[in-house]
Parts: sequence; structure tokens; C-alpha cells
Amino acid sequence: MRKMLTTTIPAASPVQAPSASAAGPRAQPEAIVIGSGFGGLAAAVRLGARGYRVTVLEKLDAPGGRAYVHRQDGFTFDAGPTVITAPFLFEELWALCGRRMADDVDLRPVAPFYRIRFDDGTTFDYSGDEQAMRAEVARLAPDDVRGYENFLKASEAIYKVGFEQLGHVPFDHWSDMARALPQLVKLEGYRTVYSLASKHVRDERLRVVLTFQSLLVGGNPFATTSVYCLIAFLERRWGVHFAMGGTGSLVRGLVSLIEGQGGCVRCQQPVAEITVHDGRATGVRLADGRTLRADVVVSNADSAWTYRHLIAPEHRRRWTNRRIEKARYSMSLFVWYFGTRRQYPEVAHHTIALGPRYRPLLTDIFERKHLAEDFSLYLHRPTATDPSLAPQGCDAFYVLSPVPHLQSGTDWQRQAEPYRLAIQQRLQATLLPDLERQIVTSRMLTPQDFQDRLSSFHGAAFGLEPVLMQSAWFRPHNRSEDIDRLYLVGAGTHPGAGLPGVLSSARILDTVVPHADSLALRHAN
Repeated sequence: MRKMLTTTIPAASPVQAPSASAAGPRAQPEAIVIGSGFGGLAAAVRLGARGYRVTVLEKLDAPGGRAYVHRQDGFTFDAGPTVITAPFLFEELWALCGRRMADDVDLRPVAPFYRIRFDDGTTFDYSGDEQAMRAEVARLAPDDVRGYENFLKASEAIYKVGFEQLGHVPFDHWSDMARALPQLVKLEGYRTVYSLASKHVRDERLRVVLTFQSLLVGGNPFATTSVYCLIAFLERRWGVHFAMGGTGSLVRGLVSLIEGQGGCVRCQQPVAEITVHDGRATGVRLADGRTLRADVVVSNADSAWTYRHLIAPEHRRRWTNRRIEKARYSMSLFVWYFGTRRQYPEVAHHTIALGPRYRPLLTDIFERKHLAEDFSLYLHRPTATDPSLAPQGCDAFYVLSPVPHLQSGTDWQRQAEPYRLAIQQRLQATLLPDLERQIVTSRMLTPQDFQDRLSSFHGAAFGLEPVLMQSAWFRPHNRSEDIDRLYLVGAGTHPGAGLPGVLSSARILDTVVPHADSLALRHAN
């Protein structure tokens, strides 16, 4: 498979899809997917199931996008998403191909979902166990047990509307937003995540416990619409899972589905331009100048990057350069991957290590765009569930710190190592004793890498910030407003970031992309 994934397109120019006249009256329509993140791979599977011959073009040397896999010194590091919820969205993709995901991917439940460590050393185990959660809340904030239960009821109500009813529905027209608005108002979608949590519970620590998840999808809980409170019930309903072998095993499984449909994933094929004729996407021009034609084009690249860098300005009426520049973008991330020669069995699979500040730190990140000296961290220890990801007796980790995107002006070439060292010292003092002497391998990912390597506008790790006026209809649409036969999937479009969000964005294609049979008939006529 590795050889196939890195096969390059033959050096003929231009490269064109077969026309109806060349391949017969029912030539199979062609689809090109730009980017092989989870949104792009899911889109490719769904398009293949709808009769398209699909080519996925990936800039990097292996598929996955933000879910790229790094292997070094015997350790396996998942570069990006590690919290897997709503596994049925993956299972649907296998079912579309007449296969069972369980035959290819071994998903294991993680318990607790997260261990939250407060700055004073107090911990809170966040899980899907109703009785255990009630006990944890009672231990932390005994006066807030009923309020917590009311918050969870509100989360369930939001989930049923925001996820089940609207999560896979395209918001093509303002009327779609108008129809949804009364329900969203009733559910207090005008509040922020933090505001809704504060309505129900008083203890400041519990408010943090109920709101930090929005950071995992790029949102500031003090600014993000409370619709994202649905995450609490989503996790309760479906659990938090980990794929044995790492998240990359899901990527490999999806690639095998695409190949089984007759499609292909071509790596080291950066796209320079989406070609447009008479207002319709006609294919792509690669960075080396070659051209691929297609009946439909789907971009899994960052939505702002897609419009700003892949489509000429004369083809854009809504997503102009000015509008893209003025939009608000999510924070970025500093990620440090490291392996240790010893194990830390007392450290949970997922740990949220909070710093001394919560709201002021988020103000620094999102509003002031200032790289603060303190930080709150997400520590991932996958070897807690799958020891095979490290050599025997060792542990694999990554630690993630939310930081401002590149509009902060931070010089990450100079700042990366001092920042990494500060994180190392913090972890050594709190969770990982003797860490400095135990590290055997290390690598970093900075906001500059998000821009240069992953083509994220301003290096924002999650695309557009999920505030109310950049959600649903206000977000770049799944069916491009500017260009016919161009579609967008991934974190930067509706419904938003996170694995359930990007998989749901691909699910929307079933509604907005014409079936291949209808295009084949048009070719024939």
C-alpha cells in the first residue's frame, strides 16, 4: 500500500479525465478531492459510493492531513486528532462499502474520558459513567450536583437539535438559518459555552470542567456559541474511544475503502489552483503545472486557504480577499511529541493539565494574540491503551498547548525550543517526574508548521473561530456560494471542527452533490 500511496502521476501534461466521447456515453464521472484529512477521505468514500471515480490529492508524503503519523526511534506519534467520539460516523463509511469497520479497526473505549488536573493538584475524572460523574461532581462541588444534571439535560437538548437535526444539513440559503433560529434561540444558542455552564453551576472549577471541550474544536468557551455544549452529551451518548495502532489505523482503513471502490490517493501532489470556467469548477492545476479535469471538486483544505490561495479573485464574489482577511480565526497549537525510556502508569490516556489562569489565558490567546508565559496543556499518553506504540517498557506522549495563531507575530523559529523547555519543566514538576532524563526522542509542531506544512490560514489549527456569526449559514458553505460543482468539507465549513464535525461535513455531500448517474446522463446528452 505504501508504494501505491506515493506513486506520482505520470509526467504527461495536461492530465485530463476521460470525456464521454472518449470513454462511451456513460463514462464514469470524475471527482477530485483536495486533501486527505478525515473530511477528505470520508468525502472520497461517499463520492465513490455515489458512482464517482475519485482521486484524492495530498500535499504530504502520506495521507492523513492533520492525522498524519510520525514514526521515529521505535515510537509512533499520531500528529493530530486523538479523541474519537461518535464512532457510528466511521461505521457508516465502512457500511457504504459493504464492509464492517470492526474487521479493519479495533476501537477501544477510554475511561476516564479525561483526567483534569487543576493547578493546585486537585483532579477530576471526567467519564461517561452517570454515577461516577455524580460522585465526582459531589466531591468537587457538592452544591452543584443538581446544576450539573440540569446542564447535562440542556446539553442533550442541544445535541438533539444541533447534531442530530442540523449537523448534517447544508445551510445553503439564509432561509435555512431562519428556520433553525427559533430552536436555537429556545436552546439559548445566543449564549456562550461558558455562559450556559455558569447558568447551571457556580463552582468555578466545575465551570472549567464543563467548558474546556470547546477548546478541542478551536473555540474560546467565553466566545463560542453554546451550541458546542452538545459535546458533553455527545461524549456521554457515544463514549470516547481510541483506535489500536493509533489514529493512523483509521486513515489506513479509509484509504483501503477508497481503493476498493476503484479510487486512489496520490501523495506528494500539491494543488496550486482550482480551475474554473464559466463559473464552474473544472478540475485542478498541480504545483508542477499539470492539469487534472473533474466533474466535481471537493476541497478538504482549510476553507480560508482554499478561497484565498486556490481560487483566482475574479471567481469569488462572497469570499473575497478582504472578507477572508477580516474573519476571526481559531487559536493555533504548539505540539510536542516525545518518548520516554520509562513508563508513567499513573498518567491517564487523556489528561487536561490546567495552569493558574483560565479566562485571562484565553484572552491572551484569542483576543490579545499574546504568547503567555503560563499555559494549560492537553497531555496524550496513547500507550496507556496501546503499548505497541512505543518500545517495550517505554511511553509515547504528545503534549498540546493552545497558542495564538500567526497574527501574534511570534517568531516560532526562535521561540519553539524555549517554549518546549518551559512545558517540559512544567510537566516534570506536576505529572512526569524526572522527565528531562527520561526523554529518548522528540519533535515539535508549531503554528508556523500549521501554515507552511498544513496550509492553514494564519496557522490557525481549526480554521474559522466558531463564534455565532461564523457558524452554520455564516460559515463557508459545503456547496460553494461562488462556484458551481465546488464543495467544501473539513473544519472550516459547516458544521465545524472535531472528528464528528468533519465527518458530518462529508455526510452533507450526499445532499448537495449530484449523483454520478445524473452527470453521466448529461455527458451522454
